[in-house]
Amino acid sequence: MPAKRPPVPLSRERIIEAALHIADSQGLRRLTMRRLGDALQVEAMAIYHHLPRGKDALMDALAEHVTAVHAEPADSWQESARAWCRASRTALREHPGVLALALTKPPKGRAAIALMEQTEQLSDAGLPDPAQAVRALRAYVFGSVAVEVQRSGWADSPADGAEPWRPPSAGGGSAAADADFEHGLDALLAGLNPRRTEAER
Repeated sequence: MPAKRPPVPLSRERIIEAALHIADSQGLRRLTMRRLGDALQVEAMAIYHHLPRGKDALMDALAEHVTAVHAEPADSWQESARAWCRASRTALREHPGVLALALTKPPKGRAAIALMEQTEQLSDAGLPDPAQAVRALRAYVFGSVAVEVQRSGWADSPADGAEPWRPPSAGGGSAAADADFEHGLDALLAGLNPRRTEAER
């Protein structure tokens, strides 16, 4: 008789991964501590050892997971901003189930650090008002992803015979959505260009 595999230790990472799966496949409203415990094959109280504040801490962790993005500095502030926007869009599109949290939860922990890092990158690259630019870029990315998810039909039950929604990493998404995003991003970056602003005065 083969030996049983030892149980996988419970960790914060496992908890977040399981919670993301529930939120993406069933919706955020279906994400309860009891259902999460069942998915992890542990008592719900065991989760509190890793997330002492329980559901509130879990919601914060999920929001942080999809908003704490990093992009390497580029040769110009425009390319740095573009890299960050693309990375942020990628993270948000992978987990539409927690998009509402990303839209409503204030940045904390790693997410707040990532925003400071982005602001510093744009400042170092010569953008006069990087904080304002970061706010505009975040608003654009979050809004465009929200519209894309809405159009994708993720929240609707697939019709008989229809292919269920898939994240971009599994072949989902569309070329049209990608083109729309890049077109809007080009326009926003042009509007943030201080040289253009000066020329128009």
